[in-house]
Amino acid sequence: MSNWKTNTTIETLKCRAALLNTVRHFFQKNNTLEVDTPTLSQSTTPDPNIESFTTQYNSKQYYLHTSPEFPMKRLLAAGAGAIYQVCKVFRQGEAGRNHNPEFTMIEWYQPSLPYHALMSQVDELVRELLKNRISLKETVYLSYQKIFEQYLGINPFVCNAETLNEVLKENNIELVNAEIKLNKDALLDLLITHLIQPRLPKNVAVFIYDYPETQAALANIRKVNIEDGFNVAERFELYINSIELANGYQELLDANEQRRRFENENEQRKQADLQIIPIDENLIAALDYGIPAVSGVALGLDRLVMLATGMESISDVIAFTIDEA
Repeated sequence: MSNWKTNTTIETLKCRAALLNTVRHFFQKNNTLEVDTPTLSQSTTPDPNIESFTTQYNSKQYYLHTSPEFPMKRLLAAGAGAIYQVCKVFRQGEAGRNHNPEFTMIEWYQPSLPYHALMSQVDELVRELLKNRISLKETVYLSYQKIFEQYLGINPFVCNAETLNEVLKENNIELVNAEIKLNKDALLDLLITHLIQPRLPKNVAVFIYDYPETQAALANIRKVNIEDGFNVAERFELYINSIELANGYQELLDANEQRRRFENENEQRKQADLQIIPIDENLIAALDYGIPAVSGVALGLDRLVMLATGMESISDVIAFTIDEA
């Protein structure tokens, strides 16, 4: 049976529109140019944890973008300066309380702004968006190492997978398929989502920064000269009321290192019997030409609307979910 009705309320849609208006006013005030890049691309991220939608044009495969990052970096190389974009992005298999395969992302890049300063700008924008809707008590900045030590009593950089599995067992976290051996990063993600995220303080903006270098994605790696000898990815995430809202980086600028990471991710895809993704040579060429030192961040608009309206599911804040489209 057909269902033409929207799953959300008109008041929620009005709230969403007001938030978008605030976003544009914020970036206009901060001299950040709004840009519009392609939704269809010849390449996509080879990240084995993200699967893209595909389509055909002139017998060639194209991808619906999972993020506007690659073309936005080409604009940075062209001298666009500080830029932002509000757009729909698409990810296969992402559906649930906080996920819809099609969702709205706010992504922006600030040349010459270090990632710690970008965290402050993210905090400023989020507070402006949630003003008169949620009273945020404070903003807390905790390193990835500190958050694990504070909540679980372990150092995530030096402990091994066996230790992480023990922590999961002690906290009665059952793996869906116990026969599958998860790598260390997958185990760390489980600990974050199941044991740390739910315990984060309410009505507090929590920034977690400096992730393991194996979780760098497109972030710069900083050599850490300390006794334990590990390095960190200059990456951060923002959580409010246990919801992950934003993911940001001090962006990687080295074309050769970026190619190496793409090739490594494709090797991981091959091992997992996933489709190999063609390397985005346009991005590599832009990096080779030269991009200014820049930090960047992606923020989920739909989750922000959830917070602003007090809704419990992403389906309550978008006009039509994937099942209703």
